[in-house]
Amino acid sequence: MSLALNWDGLDASILGPACLAGLIVLATHVPLGKQVLSRGIIFIDLAIAQIAALGVILAHFCGVDEQSFGVQIAAAAAALAGAGLLSWTDKRWPEYQEPLIGTLFVLAATGSLLLLANNPQGGENLKDLLVGQILWVSFAQLIPAAILSAVLLLFLWLRRDRLTGLFFYALFALAITVSVQLVGVYLVFASLIVPALATARMTGKGRLFAAYVIGALGYSSGLVLSAVLDLPSGALIVWTLAACALLAQWIPAVRRSHPAHIKVGKQS
Repeated sequence: MSLALNWDGLDASILGPACLAGLIVLATHVPLGKQVLSRGIIFIDLAIAQIAALGVILAHFCGVDEQSFGVQIAAAAAALAGAGLLSWTDKRWPEYQEPLIGTLFVLAATGSLLLLANNPQGGENLKDLLVGQILWVSFAQLIPAAILSAVLLLFLWLRRDRLTGLFFYALFALAITVSVQLVGVYLVFASLIVPALATARMTGKGRLFAAYVIGALGYSSGLVLSAVLDLPSGALIVWTLAACALLAQWIPAVRRSHPAHIKVGKQS
């Protein structure tokens, strides 16, 4: 099998909104990813994203127009309900939080399959929610997403040292609700975890900046390659995010920020 290059696919009117959508997602997901890693609840993003997707599917199942604001409300309500439940289990059974998150993810995923079982377009709808349709987002869709992301970023900054309990889970749920309908469940997970994981051993103020750069390069390179190679954009961006995260480990500025490097430098 050979891949034909499609240079005509480099259309700024399509790639522009898609790239902006990625930056909006990264704006909240990079700092939240750092929080997720520090708390050791890696799969909370997959669980909440899947619950938000379940809310969207449930709204469609009940006859709500997919372009209406009701779908957004359903997704947010489902995500907040899942966040409230996880906040409660975190207080009651903190030692079992990770397996409980996994169980909730499986329940939401299989619930989606059950609701779509008799829908002739069910497979396509599920694929759109998982992989996303980032190439088809419009500037009109991005305006409310950008406003809500800016508000969430403000709360993150104001409560950066006190982001605990229900407040953390609720803020996390709202951020996921915005992103899952823009980029899909898989990219939500990759946007949260991959940049944070790539910079996990870094110290100092440069860590957040490096994570943003890795995320932005991953999205932009993935979008360009998907257009040129005519491959699914969401899936390819996941791979380019991972590639950028690996390549970043060879950059001297990143390597010098690692604790191991700092320790060796002090000893010498």
